Amino acid sequence: MNALFARHALLANGWQRDVLLEWDVRGDLTKVAPEASPPLGVARVDYVVPGMVNLHSHSFQRAIAGLTERAGESLDSFWTWRDLMYRVANRITPEQMEAVAAQLYAECLRHGYTSVCEFHYVQRAPGGHEYGNPAETAQRVAQAARDSGIGVTLLPVMYAYAGFNDAPLREDQERFRTDPAQVLRIVEALEPLRGPQLEVGAAPHSLRAVSAGQLRELVQALPAGRPLHVHIAEQQLEVAQCLEATGMRPVDWLMHHTDVDARWCLVHATHLSDGERDRVAASGAIAGLCPTTEANLGDGLFPLAPYVGAGGRFGIGSDSHVSQSPVEELRWLEYGQRLAHQRRNIAVDGAERDVGTFLWQGALAGGAQATGRRLGVLAPGRRADLLVLDSAHPNLDGVPPHEVLGRFLFSGNDNLVRDVLAGGHWVVQGGRHMAQDAIAQRYKAAVRTLHAY
Repeated sequence: MNALFARHALLANGWQRDVLLEWDVRGDLTKVAPEASPPLGVARVDYVVPGMVNLHSHSFQRAIAGLTERAGESLDSFWTWRDLMYRVANRITPEQMEAVAAQLYAECLRHGYTSVCEFHYVQRAPGGHEYGNPAETAQRVAQAARDSGIGVTLLPVMYAYAGFNDAPLREDQERFRTDPAQVLRIVEALEPLRGPQLEVGAAPHSLRAVSAGQLRELVQALPAGRPLHVHIAEQQLEVAQCLEATGMRPVDWLMHHTDVDARWCLVHATHLSDGERDRVAASGAIAGLCPTTEANLGDGLFPLAPYVGAGGRFGIGSDSHVSQSPVEELRWLEYGQRLAHQRRNIAVDGAERDVGTFLWQGALAGGAQATGRRLGVLAPGRRADLLVLDSAHPNLDGVPPHEVLGRFLFSGNDNLVRDVLAGGHWVVQGGRHMAQDAIAQRYKAAVRTLHAY
C-alpha cells in the first residue's frame, strides 16, 4: 500500500490529527482522512506539510552561485551581474546544463521544494546557431527533473530584443534569440513529455525583450490554460526605460496589450505604482517573488502588505539559486518587510494571524497556480507531494502543531526536512536524496570543466 499515517498534517483547513494519506501508482493522492486509525504496516510520522513550489528558476545559474560577489570598479547592480552571468550562459553545453539542473533540483528537494517552474531561455548553441532539435536544451532540463524526481513546469522563453524600441540583441544574447514561432516549435516538441509530473507553458522574457505584436501572437497561439510567466518591473532602470519608450509603466503596458489573468505569473514585480499593485491583485495573477535573488542583486522590496491587503496572490522562487531553500525565501520575504516598515509580523491577514502558516499556505497556493499542475494542498486528486519534518530535532521536539511552521521558518538554520515524497515517490529519506552522490559527481565534473578549475 502507498500510504503514510501522520499524527499531524497540514490540510486545506489547517492542522488535522491522525491523518491517513494514500496515493496511487500515478502519484495522485486518493485518500486524505483525518481522525483515522493507523493501519498495520503503514509508516507513522509526526508532522507532514505539503511540499513547496519553486515558481521561478534559471537552473544553469546554479553554476555561478557565490562567484559574483566581488566589487568592480563601478557601482555594481543587476546589470553588471548580468554581464558576468552571460559569460557562463555562452559557454555551458547541453550536457552541463543537465548536470547542473539535476544538482539544483536534488538540493531543492532536500530543502522542501517538490516542484519547480523552469524559466528556460538558453535555447541555442554557443554563437547563436540553432540545434537540429529545437528543444535540445529544454529536454535536457526535463531529463534532470526526471533524474531528481522533482515535478517541473517548463517555460520556453521568447527573447527577441536587447531593449525597448526593438533594440537588436547583443552578441552575448544571441544564444537566447527566439520569436513566437520558434517558442511554439519548442512547446510542440515538448508535448510528448507532458504528464502528471511535467507541464509546458511559455514565457515572454520581459517587456524589453519582446514587441507588443509578438506578445499577442504568443499568448493567442499557446494552448488554452497553459501558464504564462514574465519578468516585470524588477529594476528601477527598467521602469524608467519603459516609461521613456512607451509612456507607460511596465504592468500598465502589459495589461494594456494583453489580458492578464490567473494564467499569468508576474515575476519580481518589485517596483509598482499603487494602481499597478491593485490591478495585479484584482487580476488573479501571481506575483512571483524571489527574495534571496532580489536581495543579492539589489533589486528592492515588493510591497507585500498592501498587495495582500488588496487580495493579491503570491508565490516564491529561487531564481538565480544563491539559495535553494524555501525557508530562506519566506524568512527574507517577511524580514525584508520588517526592515522596511520597522515593525513585526507583517505577512498575515484577517483570517490567518500566524506568520509562518500564512507564508507557507500563501506561497503554496500561489505557486501551485503558477505551475498549471494539480498541486498546493493535501487532498484527493492532487499530487502526492509532501514533506515529513524532523520531529526529533530540538527545534520541533514536542512542538504543538500550531507552532510548527513558525519554528520551521524562523528558528535556526538546520534543515528540518527529513523525508520528501514527490509525485508519489520517496526522493529524500533521512535528509539524503535518492541519487545524491551520483548527481553530485556529474555536477562537479560539469562545473570543473565549465570554469576550467
